[in-house]
Amino acid sequence: MTTYTKSDIAAIQRRTKWTLAGSAGLAGMGMAGGFAATALSAKQITGSAGLATFAATMISMGGAVSAVPLSRYMDRHGRRLGLRWGWRFALFGAFCALLAVELNVFALLIVGTMGIGVGNGTNLAARYSAADLADEDRRARAIGTLVWFAALGSVLGPTLALGPTGWVARQVGLDELSGPYMLGMVVFAIASVTVGRRLHPDPLLLARELGGSVKKKPPSLGQSFALLFRHRLAALAVLAMAIGQAVMVATMTVTPLHMDDGNHEATVIGFVISFHIVGMYFLAPFVGWLVDRLPTTVMVATAGIVLFVGAELAAHTDAVDVQGVFFGLFLIGFGWSFAMISGSSLLTSAFPVHERASVQGAADFTMVASGSIGGLLSGVVVGIWSYHTLAHYSGLLALTLVAAALYPVVTRTSPKPEASAPTPA
Repeated sequence: MTTYTKSDIAAIQRRTKWTLAGSAGLAGMGMAGGFAATALSAKQITGSAGLATFAATMISMGGAVSAVPLSRYMDRHGRRLGLRWGWRFALFGAFCALLAVELNVFALLIVGTMGIGVGNGTNLAARYSAADLADEDRRARAIGTLVWFAALGSVLGPTLALGPTGWVARQVGLDELSGPYMLGMVVFAIASVTVGRRLHPDPLLLARELGGSVKKKPPSLGQSFALLFRHRLAALAVLAMAIGQAVMVATMTVTPLHMDDGNHEATVIGFVISFHIVGMYFLAPFVGWLVDRLPTTVMVATAGIVLFVGAELAAHTDAVDVQGVFFGLFLIGFGWSFAMISGSSLLTSAFPVHERASVQGAADFTMVASGSIGGLLSGVVVGIWSYHTLAHYSGLLALTLVAAALYPVVTRTSPKPEASAPTPA
């Protein structure tokens, strides 16, 4: 076994962080651009707003379906190979979506958006990779820093997708909405190659080696879910991640269509989605700093309050207006950041390294599946009632996080760890 000094581990962690930052940033650009274009592409093909929201939701579905297989693959082969194959699937998805726009085939668009969703699931897994070798009191900051760098790509994604890439597509004789998927193919390819060549040594495998867990068998899928939900603080963190994802996906999925009903230009819609993604990512290092210092329950309650305020702002904005949606979507993204980073850090700290990847996969499946359900229901709710109804009740759902966080205080009980590792303070 190779002997590593503390300075060696620090150098490996720095290289890991920068490799992941570059790769996840590019992949985030492809994923966000594809999301911004999918609802419009589906509406162009089918003429149905309901099918448009269904197609956009398939990105979340792709992330949910891939979360557990991807995490179990990483259990066996490490983070590097898992990330590389995940972004390769996303490249294939972007190619299928491009063909769907050119051929006017809705079913092919569904296949493509699910493939892009695998890229989203891969980006989620990348944040855990940044924490594998981080010191325990700096894990949330490591996750927050990676999330911030991923934002550099994700914020540009919708604006580029609904602007310059459309011009490029027209110049080569393609449909304007093929441009975002061309961008996705390029950036997913670069991300896959970069992580394949530079993520050495593998952070998860090295963490196992340093922890003496190389030969320990990871838990089964059923055991992973059991470990996750028996650990009360981890269960609270997953609840925050799941509700944060559901509220965020539900409102973001139908906002482009709501604004389109108000006759806003595509560039304006793209700018609103980009500012929403700024809320998700831009302050992530600051959120990580807070998570490392304050109780998790405070972070969960904060997530619920910020999500509620953002959803209510959006709920009280008419289609012809933009300011309420602009700031509401930003706050929804900011609340999502609190929920995501606090949950991710806690899950990494709460379980030993041989259980870590499998349990994280189970958590991500729960989170992304919740987002998929929220996205699917969003189209139904808007179709039967309105965008205002959807945003209002999404905000009320977010308030349940405040109740869940305050429950141990109200009942004067402290959550007790029941997993195989002690719960961090």
